[in-house]
Amino acid sequence: MSASAPRQTKALPTVRTVSELRRVVGAWHSAGERVALVPTMGALHRGHLALVERGRALCPRVVASLFVNPTQFGPNEDFSRYPRDEAADAALLAGVGCDLLYAPDVAQMYPAGFATTVMPGPIAERQCGPFRPGHFAGVATVVSKLLLQSKADVALFGEKDFQQLQVIRRVARDLDIPVEIEGVPTVRESDGLALSSRNVYLTPEQRAVAPALYRTLREIARRLEAGEDVGTVTASGLASLRRAGFTSIDYLDVADAETLGPLGSLDRAGRVLSAVWLGKTRLIDNIAVAPRQ
Repeated sequence: MSASAPRQTKALPTVRTVSELRRVVGAWHSAGERVALVPTMGALHRGHLALVERGRALCPRVVASLFVNPTQFGPNEDFSRYPRDEAADAALLAGVGCDLLYAPDVAQMYPAGFATTVMPGPIAERQCGPFRPGHFAGVATVVSKLLLQSKADVALFGEKDFQQLQVIRRVARDLDIPVEIEGVPTVRESDGLALSSRNVYLTPEQRAVAPALYRTLREIARRLEAGEDVGTVTASGLASLRRAGFTSIDYLDVADAETLGPLGSLDRAGRVLSAVWLGKTRLIDNIAVAPRQ
C-alpha cells in the first residue's frame, strides 16, 4: 500500500502518555516504518490536514499531536478562549489517514517540578519576538519535547508560521535532535487569506479586509524582485496596509530567509513577513522573495 494512501476508516486511536506514544511508535520503527509527526494545538483546518497528507507522502505512519501549550501564550493572549474540540479534530485527522493522535494533558507535558526552557536565540528576537515575549521559548520547549517523546523521523510545520518553522529548524539543528524538519506551503482561501484557527474570530467586515495582507505582501515581493529599494518598498507596503483598514501593524519586515536577520538587498533568498491586527484578532503571513541574479 502506498504511503500516501489513507487507510484510517475507524475512530482514530489516541494515546495520552509518553510511554504509550513510544510503545506504538517503537513498534512501527521495529517493523521498519518511518514515522512523521504533525504537532498541532487543535482547532484544525485544511492547512493542518495538508501537513498530515504531506506526512503520509513521506512516511508510512503519521502521528498528530494535540496540545494547547500554555507556555507559548502571553498573559494578555487568547489561551483561555482558544477553540478546543478533540472529537472533531480526531475525525478530521482520521479522514486524511492519520494513524495516531497523541493528546497529552498539561501534567504530562509539564509534570510537577518541570524547570527547563529552550531559548532559541537571535532567530526569535525579531518579527514576532518583541511583540510576544516568551512565545518562542514556549514553542521551542514544547516542540523539543514532542520531537524527543515521539522519536519521529520527520516533523511537519506550515510555512504560514515561518518564524516558528525557522526557530524549530534552528533548535533541532543546535540540539542534534535526529529529525527532519519539513516546511509545507501555506494553504489559503480563494481570496488569498492564509488559513488560521484564529480566523473564526473575524467579523464579516474584518474578514473582508483581511485578504489585503496577502495582496500587499505579493506586491512587495514583486517590486523587490523587480529591483526596487527595500526601504522604499517597505514604507509603501506599510502605507498600503494602513489604507486597507488594519487596526494596528506590529511589523512589516524584509528578512534573510534562513536567519530572519535584516536584509538590505536581495543578494540572497528573502522573506517578507508581517503581523497585523483586525480588532482583537492578530493575523500573520509571509511570502518568499527570490534573490536577484
